[in-house]
Amino acid sequence: MNLQQSYQTGKLLIGDFELESGDILSNVEVTYERSGPASREMVLVCHALTGDQFAIGTDTAPGWWNGLLQPEGYIDTDRYQVMTFNVLGGCNGTTSALSMNPVSGDRYAAAFPEITIRDMVSVQRLALEKLEISHLKAVIGGSLGGMQVMEWGVMYPDFMDVLIPLAATPFVSDYAIAYNHLAKTAITSDPNWNDGYYTADRLPAAGLGLARMVGMLTYRSDHQYNERFRRAASGKDDAAYEVESYLNYQGEKLVARFDANCYMTLLQAMNSHDIGRERGGWQAAAQKIKAIVLTFGFSRDLLFPPEEIKRFAAAVPSARHVDVDTIYGHDGFLLEFEKWGHHIRDVLEQPMKISY
Repeated sequence: MNLQQSYQTGKLLIGDFELESGDILSNVEVTYERSGPASREMVLVCHALTGDQFAIGTDTAPGWWNGLLQPEGYIDTDRYQVMTFNVLGGCNGTTSALSMNPVSGDRYAAAFPEITIRDMVSVQRLALEKLEISHLKAVIGGSLGGMQVMEWGVMYPDFMDVLIPLAATPFVSDYAIAYNHLAKTAITSDPNWNDGYYTADRLPAAGLGLARMVGMLTYRSDHQYNERFRRAASGKDDAAYEVESYLNYQGEKLVARFDANCYMTLLQAMNSHDIGRERGGWQAAAQKIKAIVLTFGFSRDLLFPPEEIKRFAAAVPSARHVDVDTIYGHDGFLLEFEKWGHHIRDVLEQPMKISY
């Protein structure tokens, strides 16, 4: 099958949507990427914090998970239809702080209501209904995407055959919330923040850039930083060392493509993640999952330790856990596919063999 012949992107109108908080979002829209003929089984991909719907991408602009999603790849795009939605609250076309508020006639900005992971999943479920899709082969995602995967399993236990959460725990730890607090404080301390009602010519760029730098310290391990940079001098005016130059670059790159209010929205949604909330605890919630579950933990992951992910797998009725040894820490789910991709291929082909 020719990937380009089956590739499409678009936008779906969901209509009015009631959030967990009780707030109503009007005229919700969801953007997506879809590959593969409708006759094939579908794999739903859920993206991470600053990801987007372009998981596969094109030949000229490969997506962020292109190494996993390929013809004859670990998730074979000749064999499976693949769908990715930009999450509610994201800044790539789905309703968010960048959208028009019908009450004020201006962008929501800081008036965009708080959302949860469950809200994101509910919107995706409605989007699939619009497409007349009533069952999924699998739901897969890492980090914030992995949180969505878990909620999919608890909220809609009969909707899929397989769940594959990577680098995600059943609830966000205080340690991770603490790092998110640093990131949020960096943004709100920017002189241009203006309580979230900043303008295009006065963006809180320094604050958002610093927030990204904080995040980058948690996404990779100390070992990876030390091995990569080795105290090398940068030779640049704004950075004495290469590691400083790298962090500056990462901050600038995010500022160029992401909105600060959206970043704040998604951080708060991440903080609220707890599959056990109002369900009798996370172990009780895990018992509600009917799908086959394959979890992945990545060594040196500061935010989502592999041992905590393994505990989640042990609480699910039918699950297997895979530990991946990597120097990259949390970002391991975006790299080194040759180390762990075959497990995904195997569970998609023979899910009932998950137990051994």
